[in-house]
Amino acid sequence: MKEVYLTQEGLEELKQRLDYLIVYLRGDVAKKLQHARELGDLSENAEYDAAKQEESQVAQEIKDLEERIKNAVIIEKSGTHKVSIGNKVTVEYLGEVEEDEDAVMEVQIVGETEADYAKGKLSNESPLGKALIGRKAGEVVKVVTAHGEGDYKIVSIN
Repeated sequence: MKEVYLTQEGLEELKQRLDYLIVYLRGDVAKKLQHARELGDLSENAEYDAAKQEESQVAQEIKDLEERIKNAVIIEKSGTHKVSIGNKVTVEYLGEVEEDEDAVMEVQIVGETEADYAKGKLSNESPLGKALIGRKAGEVVKVVTAHGEGDYKIVSIN
């Protein structure tokens, strides 16, 4: 697996999720399996099939989280002279915006695992993230997405 770029906060969230899966959810699924086994014939037991599927999903998520944590590279801010992973960047969209939209937004550049647009966390591998990396405040970047292209001005880097 390739390196997984995370902030320290993002790594802690992954560890908490892993702990929850191992300590609570896996035990809960084991209880469901035991209960389903007690119901009798497993060949036509929908509860057993559902519990087995849930067990498989939990095991896969545990495996994925362990792999991400093992390959985690903690993002250290490199300063505010150029955009890098970990920085918060205020950008202004230079195209036309709808009346109820804001042309200025603040995003934090994070690794793909932590990306959550609703929380303002933008992947370094997204079109805008890629365009911003290595640029300075005041520069204008062109971003091409599946929806078209647009220009963004870097207002500030924190």
